[in-house]
Amino acid sequence: MTSGLSPELVGAYLRRLGIDEPGPPSVAALFALQRAHVGRVPYENLDIQLGRPPGIDPEGSARRLAAGRGGYCFHLNGAFALLLEALGYEVTRHVGGVYDDRASRKVSGNHLALSVRVPGDGGTNGDAGAYFVDTGLGDGPYEPLPLREGHWLQGGFAYTLTPLKNRTGWSFDNVGGPFPVMNFRSAPATMADFAAEHVRLTTAADSGFVRTLAVLRRDATGMDVLRGRTLSRVEAHTDPVKRELATPGEFFEVLAEVFGRELDDLDAADRAALWTRATAPADPKEKAQEKEKEKQP
Repeated sequence: MTSGLSPELVGAYLRRLGIDEPGPPSVAALFALQRAHVGRVPYENLDIQLGRPPGIDPEGSARRLAAGRGGYCFHLNGAFALLLEALGYEVTRHVGGVYDDRASRKVSGNHLALSVRVPGDGGTNGDAGAYFVDTGLGDGPYEPLPLREGHWLQGGFAYTLTPLKNRTGWSFDNVGGPFPVMNFRSAPATMADFAAEHVRLTTAADSGFVRTLAVLRRDATGMDVLRGRTLSRVEAHTDPVKRELATPGEFFEVLAEVFGRELDDLDAADRAALWTRATAPADPKEKAQEKEKEKQP
């Protein structure tokens, strides 16, 4: 085992993913692991909304996920990287940046991206046989993408990868997404590169993670999205199906049943605070982004 995860934690993490035996590293197994991760582990900011953002130590994140929690990119991709390394994959962490401007080619450091190589893959898949792997975008790909320039369709959703200027990295375009572009540098990164940005994202008054309660879960045909108390089902080429959650009971039932988020860490005061946050007026910027997304083909 090459990562910092104990065999017991690897087992608990895999059980969270519904995988009994992942088998040796292979392209098929890598795809199955990402599908299970985005389908069972939600992108969520509940602890940030409660004012107690968890740290981004990857082993700590793995323990949170194994216990039924979720997180955002630093937690989700940080933990998944350790799990993949424990299973024998070659993982590189990259500094990335997420933007609502499709023309942007900046890399701000507000996202952790991963590239993964399957031992023995032979370098036949573009950039030395690497795959772009991301469980931390919320509305990102359901399966890995070959790390090479190209266009892909997954469940009706369109994605592209293009090199950044001077081939210093890559630009991932999530066509039609509210944050359609994520750029990342090819150079390897460490978790220390994200520490300051994590503090800003989880504490600054102008951060979307602080302003708006959000939970997302991806599956083969679309995604479930909870923003505030508005639950949406988003699928390709159709208008989102939305409903307002009218009561706290309905709200927490959706968190557990739709998003698979365990609630045993939330006491009565936490639940009351989350419902208050969920019923706060929608953030105008995020509301505008949602409307813009609905105009996309």
